[in-house]
Amino acid sequence: MKSRNKFTGSLRRKSLRGFRGYPAGTIAFYGPDNETASKVAVGIIADESGEVVELESWFSDETDVRLEESIGLAVDRFLRDHKVLSVVVTDGIIGCPHEEGIDYPKGKACPQCPYWKNRDRFSGELIQ
Repeated sequence: MKSRNKFTGSLRRKSLRGFRGYPAGTIAFYGPDNETASKVAVGIIADESGEVVELESWFSDETDVRLEESIGLAVDRFLRDHKVLSVVVTDGIIGCPHEEGIDYPKGKACPQCPYWKNRDRFSGELIQ
């Protein structure tokens, strides 16, 4: 992920430090396409089990969440509140911000995000 501002640059620097112990924070960006992140999800992993014990998401309908200072501050506060020692950040946007089975039927493509239909969410390549 290209550093787009102070928020994402700071996260990238923290992730480049490597694993420093638990708790660990995982940060993933989601959006209607591969250009605009409308959601950031942050999970806290407490120990080697890999189980996410806390999960928080922030959204923006107006701008890219990676550019929202208030969201960046909230993410930073969430990580500090959970005394995170290690940070992992996804490269780019890894899928639709809507939740299968909640926002649209399981097994179907999201009707609001046609970009992701038949597309690998990590590589961005079409699967069919």
